Amino acid sequence: MDAWHFTEMPYPYIPPHDQIDSMRVTLPNKLFDPKLGHELYNRYLDEYVIADELGLNIMVNEHHSSVVCVNAAAPLSLAILARQTKNARLLILGNPVANRDDPIRIAEEMAMIDCISGGRVECGMVRGVTYEVFASNANPTQTNERLWEGIDMVTRAWTEHEGAFSYEGKFWHKRAINIWPRPYQQPRPRIWITGTNDKENIKKVAREGHVFATFLSPYENVRKIFDLYRENYVSNGLPGGMAFMPLVYTADTDEEALKGADEIAWYLRTKSPAQFRNPPGYVGLEFNVNALKGTFTGRTDAIRAQGLEYLREQGVIIAGTPDSVIKQIKRLYDLVGGFDHFLMMQQAGFLDHKRTVASMTKFAKEVYPAIRELPSSHCARMQSAVQAAAQ
Repeated sequence: MDAWHFTEMPYPYIPPHDQIDSMRVTLPNKLFDPKLGHELYNRYLDEYVIADELGLNIMVNEHHSSVVCVNAAAPLSLAILARQTKNARLLILGNPVANRDDPIRIAEEMAMIDCISGGRVECGMVRGVTYEVFASNANPTQTNERLWEGIDMVTRAWTEHEGAFSYEGKFWHKRAINIWPRPYQQPRPRIWITGTNDKENIKKVAREGHVFATFLSPYENVRKIFDLYRENYVSNGLPGGMAFMPLVYTADTDEEALKGADEIAWYLRTKSPAQFRNPPGYVGLEFNVNALKGTFTGRTDAIRAQGLEYLREQGVIIAGTPDSVIKQIKRLYDLVGGFDHFLMMQQAGFLDHKRTVASMTKFAKEVYPAIRELPSSHCARMQSAVQAAAQ
């Protein structure tokens, strides 16, 4: 199992909840102090370099018009880390291809960073979250189709090497596609996808052989998603698999760990009005029916309102001493039928640098060795068998 350090690079220094309407989309950027932003960006990048030194992999993401995540151009931070780190796999999860004007630009950026890093890039592709539909002026009913068309175009740009070709799709019409450079990894970097719990989308991710990641969902939902992925998985020759992300804090005592986890849970308490969460057409009928029934689908108000112990029992938060964290991860692993990647949000809100690094270090030195050799998931084992047979 691979472990990945992650922070959304938050800017938490804003007025209290009762003094603002939203932490996304409409909060005035006059509240952003560039000097403080300078300190935060460099602090977060330093922590990623420390993660590399500790033997952890690295995950970055991108959001817009939000204090929750001020990493507004993840390819920039990924490029910095490609030069500053030595060993970590570098996951961007991801490129909001549905909201960007030119997928070929994504193909070029990822190929260049892959070359700088010596072939360590893991390329995530996402629709973009609901909050970003407004600033990007995207049609929410088209974001899923744009995602898949963008992935197709990027994949072709990475893998066709005999000169310029044209692409005629529903949303993009491109001439003379012939990217320089091409990726360091051949035939291409691995693709990850998240941000969709639609059944047909999960099936498509599996049938394309991409990695599927789910964030902060109760384990029963994760089990259903992972089982559906496993049932439909088809190898494309690159390592597929499943990834899960909880909030994680590791400390010397349970009391200290729960205090740290509660600070990271600031992320779950961020304030956003209902009109920004579900623009018409972004999700399907089944999702909306389940939401009206109160079914927990992940980061809903219903699950946000639960206490730390409930969230820890559900696997949304993993916190404790190293021995306790090992037990919690192994329990979650068994409950969901296994997974390949453990993505960890180890920093959020006001959790400071010293305590973030202390938690990262304790995890890397005392937890990771005990979980690293957990067997790969069913689809990864199947892929290994296929590759062995081919040899």
